[in-house]
Amino acid sequence: MKLKLNEISKSFGPVKANSDINLTVNRGEILGLLGENGAGKTTLMNILTGLYKPDSGSILIDNQLKVFHNPREANKNGVGMVHQHFMLVPVFSVTENIILGTEPTTTFNKIDLTNAKEKVLKISSEYNLDVDPNQLIEKLPVGIQQRVEIIKILFRDAEILIFDEPTAVLTPQEVVEFFEIIKNLKKAGKAIIFITHKLHEVLEVCDRINVLRSGKIVGEELPKKTTNKKLAELMVGRKVNLKTNRQIVEKGEVLLEVNNLSILSENKEPLLSNLDVKLHKNEILGIAGVQGNGQTEFIEALTGLRKISSGKISYFGKECKNFSPRKIHQLGVRHIPEDRQKQGLIGDFSLTENIILNTYYEKKFSNNIALNWSNAKKEAKRIIEKFDVRTNSEEISADKLSGGNQQKLLIGREMSRSINLLIASQPTRGVDVGSIEYIHNQIVMARNKGIGVLLNSTELDEIIALSDRIIVFYEGRVIAEFPSNADPNIIGLAMAGVN
Repeated sequence: MKLKLNEISKSFGPVKANSDINLTVNRGEILGLLGENGAGKTTLMNILTGLYKPDSGSILIDNQLKVFHNPREANKNGVGMVHQHFMLVPVFSVTENIILGTEPTTTFNKIDLTNAKEKVLKISSEYNLDVDPNQLIEKLPVGIQQRVEIIKILFRDAEILIFDEPTAVLTPQEVVEFFEIIKNLKKAGKAIIFITHKLHEVLEVCDRINVLRSGKIVGEELPKKTTNKKLAELMVGRKVNLKTNRQIVEKGEVLLEVNNLSILSENKEPLLSNLDVKLHKNEILGIAGVQGNGQTEFIEALTGLRKISSGKISYFGKECKNFSPRKIHQLGVRHIPEDRQKQGLIGDFSLTENIILNTYYEKKFSNNIALNWSNAKKEAKRIIEKFDVRTNSEEISADKLSGGNQQKLLIGREMSRSINLLIASQPTRGVDVGSIEYIHNQIVMARNKGIGVLLNSTELDEIIALSDRIIVFYEGRVIAEFPSNADPNIIGLAMAGVN
């Protein structure tokens, strides 16, 4: 199938989200769609998938005019989308999730799971997706869950596939596997729209790249004839420094000390074993490792979200073993969690409510009887402006923001307070290149002011760019430590367990 969007425009009140957009994707082609957070990418895809109706313009599929009133109509016309945040029911099986909303039935009007499983296996085999149709979603790693989402749209005979930030939650190994999947889909003749903030990804897998800024297409580039620098400038509308200016500073006193820390799962299996970690003032300590090797549990233990089995955690020379999250927060420890939607923000709450989510009880915002909403709104406006959160109002709900703008709101909240130690987990996940530049500079500035930063990221480039010292997690242990100028290949081998 060939997709063509002609002069698509969409406004929300005075804000023009899309303005006269022309876009074409051919059969057997991967089109990269780049843009800042809030540039209009999500709105455009919501129009294509039937969630929004455009104010003007047209959608053509194989030169036939199409009007979609809902996602079901888009699906029937061969359009499918894998969203950044998966739409799966954890307690359902793979097959049950795939057929949800389009359940095949037998002659007796019962759900035909047998034939559905056979079709799932056929699709899985055809595109080398390797998914067990009987497995529960909650038992699957993120990378396999994404494959379930892909099978779900292929099950509905999608020929035009949209991937929204598909690598944002994947490990480096899963990214490599995903690229193979997307190339197989291309070979099968699918027309693919690949939305990402990661410049090297569009250069690696796309045939053409369209850049969206402020609701308009501002350029089209061919991967072989462009550069990261040029794409970044097109996205942001200014020159972007892709290298972080991190000067060497002398580290100070110990802010965080972890001794012989161990954590057991509910089944008494070791999640972390005998960890010893120190973080100093004026230091960024990077945690490298393939996701699932204990980093998440370590951060949860440090922030009071998980009980430890044995060992010690000390902040500023004081043992804080199994302190509550509020107690740790009151020590001046700030936490940027890895999952902004599950642990960082409440989608139904306004931006103002989210800004004071973990400080609402402080005198600035409360007199113990009522909240001071005037001060709360002022603080929300200040953070929204400082961290360039793209929104019309501090009163809209957080779930109305794009993923990247949710991340900027969360980072702004944590980094705009009195702070002694910052625990940042995946701080730039789903954030555009201009915002990455700003966030990286904020982290380095915090370190230069005497703050200790514990940085957990699956992006090895980010770890190397920011860290003064790097430790590698593997199977619940710290198996190696490196200086900031270490060879990335050697760090990568350690991440794979080669030491």
